[in-house]
Amino acid sequence: MKAYKILILLLLFLSEAIQAQQTNDRQNSSKPNILWITIEDTSPQFIGCYGNIDARTPVIDNLAKDGVKFTNAFSTGTVCSPSRSCIITGVKTYKMGTGNHRSNYPIPEFIKGFPYYMKKVGYYTTNNVKTDYNVGNVKEFIKKAWNESSNKAGWWNRKPGQPFFSVFNFMDSHQSRTMTKSYSWYLKNVLNNLPEEERIGDNDFKMPPFYKDSPEMRKQFARVYNSLKLTDNEIGALLKKLDDDHLRDSTIIFFYADHGEGEPRGKTNGINFGYHVPFVIWFPEIYKDLSPWGTKGVITDELIDFEDLAPTLISLAGGTVPNYMKGRVLMGKDRSKTTNHLVLSADRSDDGIDMVRSVTNGRYLYSRNFMPFIPEARYIRYMEIGEIKQQMRKDLAEKKLNPLQNSLFEDRPAEFLFDIKNDIWETKNLSKNSKYKTVLKKMRIQLKKEVLQSRDIMFLPEYEISSISKISNPYEFRMNNKDYPINDIYHAASLSGFRGEKIAKQQIKLLFDSNKIVRYWAAVGLKSQNSFILKGYSNEIVKAMNDTYPPVAIITSILAFQEFNNVKAIENIKKYCADKNNNLSLLTIYFLIYNKNKDPFIDTVKRVLKSKNRNYNVKSACMDFLSSIESVENTGVEPVTF
Repeated sequence: MKAYKILILLLLFLSEAIQAQQTNDRQNSSKPNILWITIEDTSPQFIGCYGNIDARTPVIDNLAKDGVKFTNAFSTGTVCSPSRSCIITGVKTYKMGTGNHRSNYPIPEFIKGFPYYMKKVGYYTTNNVKTDYNVGNVKEFIKKAWNESSNKAGWWNRKPGQPFFSVFNFMDSHQSRTMTKSYSWYLKNVLNNLPEEERIGDNDFKMPPFYKDSPEMRKQFARVYNSLKLTDNEIGALLKKLDDDHLRDSTIIFFYADHGEGEPRGKTNGINFGYHVPFVIWFPEIYKDLSPWGTKGVITDELIDFEDLAPTLISLAGGTVPNYMKGRVLMGKDRSKTTNHLVLSADRSDDGIDMVRSVTNGRYLYSRNFMPFIPEARYIRYMEIGEIKQQMRKDLAEKKLNPLQNSLFEDRPAEFLFDIKNDIWETKNLSKNSKYKTVLKKMRIQLKKEVLQSRDIMFLPEYEISSISKISNPYEFRMNNKDYPINDIYHAASLSGFRGEKIAKQQIKLLFDSNKIVRYWAAVGLKSQNSFILKGYSNEIVKAMNDTYPPVAIITSILAFQEFNNVKAIENIKKYCADKNNNLSLLTIYFLIYNKNKDPFIDTVKRVLKSKNRNYNVKSACMDFLSSIESVENTGVEPVTF
């Protein structure tokens, strides 16, 4: 009997302790707990609450049912490290110089990871576990941002009553699971972790129209649905942990993907399929007044992007948003005015050099392709090892693709304009349609204004950004107009991709401008001109091969070889393929991939592939160069997850 009374007293004590913890959490109502759930490589089209009746995502769907679902949320990059750079710093990559995937260039000391500012006002900040922030001195950067950043991190180690900001990154929808790992790996690590009744079969969904609807492609694309189902299950387990710890009623929950779908044409591409993300916020009853949209099953078309996340979280925590953060505060007493458009960007991903700037108002998405001679389904080694990409190339070679599916492997136009509400798969480019002339003109102006005001540093070739980063940082360098005359540079770049004699004549003149970056963009632009036009400027192009700025010499040498079979051009190209500077070597080899005649350079590229002191991107470009002309086994370059 005595033992029974002791047990009762213990239970009462534990109950009071739990109630005290809950009371502390509730009383700290100005400091809500915040749970951040991020998933990988996912577009809204594959989630149930966004209208896909074939998807099986009940946990995510229920969050949306009881929370706020955003239909116009966009990542600011289309591959993870640039995207995460903007998320963690609150600064867009074209201002920071972090647009090129895993470049890790320095940023100013005064720019911190935003959880740093939450820590300053009492929050316990944890990250489990992905970082990939694409900044220099990353260990120190992470240390300042987080109380804990590990695969064991969570809210459970905070002090009693201390508000927390906890991030959990779920990897099971990542491209490695849905595409690049072998099918046998996927069976073992994804499908076999799902009960049979939860699995999505090869014929249980609709195929996006830009993929061939065949058994081979369906087998691969089913991986997207099953990987998302496994992700949904894991999110459910995390939310159960939150419930078991009696924290649901004091925690605001954010759910979103780090960028668009990981399959070909999505991730790495500057179109809606690469930018558009699912995004849900769930509010407990005591914090419902913080939501300007309402709660419980609300759908909003408000435009948001990842630049808004850092200032929003700092404001929610009661901190002071630093001046360098220009994104909006989305909720609470300091909520910012809404915007009528967003500017987004996509740059290099691994060896896949590219540059796209986009504008969206939620109804239309405009993309400016500054290197349109590189197709949407461009060579990126990490994607080329995927069986679905290999199947697509096989179908292309066997002429089994329809015009839309073929277009992924063809030169892009200089501009895309898609009606992303009525054409969710972006099948009809409206940029040449006179009915949309007003929309096109307005978005062109919006893009130009943002490029010039932000002084978009990514208009520098990476060779230049790398050089600057040895003595300074791109963010601060871009502010000096003498060193970075953005108006002149943008004028030259704005011609790139447009074709015709009138444009080519301007580019030839700019090819001998006093500014080396202007000359670079003149050369890049000429790469899109047709042979008939280029032949009229053979003397100028051959002369430009002697340019003292290597990127100009490289591109004009490739043009001189391609159009005039110039002997000196062949020597130049071989020299730059083997250049010790990885950025110059990458530029040369990657641009060569899109030349028709590659024969004189095969042996050189093979030697570069086997040489030491070459980074992953150069080796990947070598593999892609060789695979573009012959069958190459997927060995020799260890894939890097991103």
